[in-house]
Amino acid sequence: MIHFLTSLPGHFVWWSAALVLAAAEVLAPGYFLLWIGLGAAATGALVMVLPNLGVLAQSMSFTTLAFLSCVSYWYWLRPAMQRGDRQDVTLNRRGASLVGQRLVLTEAIREGRGRVRVGDSVWLATGPDLPAGTEVEVIDVEGVLLNVRPANAGMDLLADSRTE
Repeated sequence: MIHFLTSLPGHFVWWSAALVLAAAEVLAPGYFLLWIGLGAAATGALVMVLPNLGVLAQSMSFTTLAFLSCVSYWYWLRPAMQRGDRQDVTLNRRGASLVGQRLVLTEAIREGRGRVRVGDSVWLATGPDLPAGTEVEVIDVEGVLLNVRPANAGMDLLADSRTE
């Protein structure tokens, strides 16, 4: 068995180590073993190009390449992935994504309750009494209830602040 392992080409050993590390990453995800495996794969490519590279040089290149791949993940890829998370804060929260949108009342708001059309569905709306057909702006969402105000209310506030 030992003779078999020692007779394997060096690059095969490094690529096998890279596969084992990638498999371990699948079993215990955390992005850490993946980058060490990338260092092992790069060392395997280096050993394939330079087959007479000694064991010490291989170990040093593996350590260096694994460290560089971990650092590159930590400083460049990880922050980019975290920025992507912030962009989808309303994913699977359809109501929250409606804040600021202008919609039309399908049923007049009377005594604080009415209905508004959102795409092909109708949502409950609360706000000041308004007739059907009025354009409203969503200002807040509480569960499936949209809090609305007349769409021109924001413009009225802006015009009032300019005249003062």
